[in-house]
Amino acid sequence: MEYTNLGRTGLSVSRLCLGTMNFGRQTTEEDSHAIMDRALELGINFFDTANVYGGRGLTETIIGNWLAKGGRREKIVLATKVYNRMGDGPNDRGLSAFHIRQAAEDSLRRMQTDHIDLYQMHHIERTTPWEEIWQAMEQLVREGKVIYVGSSNFAGWHIAKAQAAAQARNFMGLVAEQSLYNLDARMVELEVLPAAADYGLGVIPWSPLAGGLLGGVLKKITEGRRASERMQEQVEKKRPQLEAYEGLCAELGEEPADVALAWLLKNPVVTAPIIGPRTMEQLDGSLRSLEIVLSDEVLARLDTIFPGPGGPAPEAYAW
Repeated sequence: MEYTNLGRTGLSVSRLCLGTMNFGRQTTEEDSHAIMDRALELGINFFDTANVYGGRGLTETIIGNWLAKGGRREKIVLATKVYNRMGDGPNDRGLSAFHIRQAAEDSLRRMQTDHIDLYQMHHIERTTPWEEIWQAMEQLVREGKVIYVGSSNFAGWHIAKAQAAAQARNFMGLVAEQSLYNLDARMVELEVLPAAADYGLGVIPWSPLAGGLLGGVLKKITEGRRASERMQEQVEKKRPQLEAYEGLCAELGEEPADVALAWLLKNPVVTAPIIGPRTMEQLDGSLRSLEIVLSDEVLARLDTIFPGPGGPAPEAYAW
């Protein structure tokens, strides 16, 4: 396993992050525990979850039961999120100081731990001022319940506003941004990635395989595997691109999923793509991406198949 610093921090995390969104819904608790055990064996020390995963706390509870077995907590960097609705009350969502405090306590209880290593805001909250958000986060840091703070699904200017407010308070602010980023979804290259690089945030791409679209979907359908109706629509819409992509991967002798991950890992601002294995086989297979070296020629061909926005803004759309 390879390791890198999380953004500008001194914290070392694995180049692949174990995503747990499938735990509890598509993967049983027993299998989820086995996958986490195997991830540790493979050297993956970065685990990502959210309080809403599994349906209002189920995934965090599964992780907590795994941690309760002992000998695991200090071996992992544990990340979770706050923002989404966790109850029926008017304050059971968002980023008010009221909700952040309650959500953090609930996450700690479910995960049976005394601290969260990376506490991420799952979405921007436009109705809560940054002084309130940072005051709540600072208090959690002072109490030792949170070590680092991150964002998810922020725009570049949200990152800038957040950091300006944090700097005014002499607070570290954000250290990571978790964004939708893959070969087929490159909008963040315009402003989010440049902002993250400038402010020293590590980027943690979610959906690195575009929901399975970049995981060899054409080959799987040919082999008789059933795709969802939504996936079938995406395949038909993007069939020429997918044929070219899977053809290139075949030339390289690599699995499409591994090439998609390797492409993300090539970007210096990317800390660790989030892999969300449903099975042990998927988890083991993802490590191949760390060994793939993509040449400039291959990178150029990938840009032709899946064109990005043209680079960072404003150069992408202005002289």
